[in-house]
Amino acid sequence: MAVKIKRSSVASTLSLTPLIDVVFLLLIFFLVTSEFEDEERRLDIVLPSATSAVPMTGKPREVIVDIDATGTFYVGGQATTLDELRGVLETAVANNPTNQSVVIRADRETSFQPVVSVMDACNRTGVSDYAVTTQEGPGT
Repeated sequence: MAVKIKRSSVASTLSLTPLIDVVFLLLIFFLVTSEFEDEERRLDIVLPSATSAVPMTGKPREVIVDIDATGTFYVGGQATTLDELRGVLETAVANNPTNQSVVIRADRETSFQPVVSVMDACNRTGVSDYAVTTQEGPGT
C-alpha cells in the first residue's frame, strides 16, 4: 500500500525576498565598517630614510585600563594585578615602541592610589602617552 504525502501550501508561498534583503544589508554593513588597510598605499611613494627611525612592529592601539570602585585593575575585561598590568604594558611598548598610549578609566568612588599606581606603571614601562578619562558633568 502506497502512502501519499500531501504537499503543504506554506512551502510554495514562502518568499525568499526578505531573507535576501537581510543578507545584502548585512553584507553592506560589514563592508562599510571594515577597515581598508591598503587605502593609504594607493600612490607609489618612496619614503625618505632616517638613521634613528624605529620600525613599527605592531598596529597602533591604545591599552584601556579600567579601575573599579574597590581598586581592582581590568585590562580587556579581565581582572589583573599590578604586576600583570606591567607585563601587558611592556608587551604593548615592545610591539609599538614609538607611540603606545594608555587610557585609564577609574570609577568615581575609587581612591586615587590605584590611578597613581597605573600612571607609575606607565612611566616605568616607557608609556608617556596616558590619559585619565572623565565624564562630562551636568554643569557643562
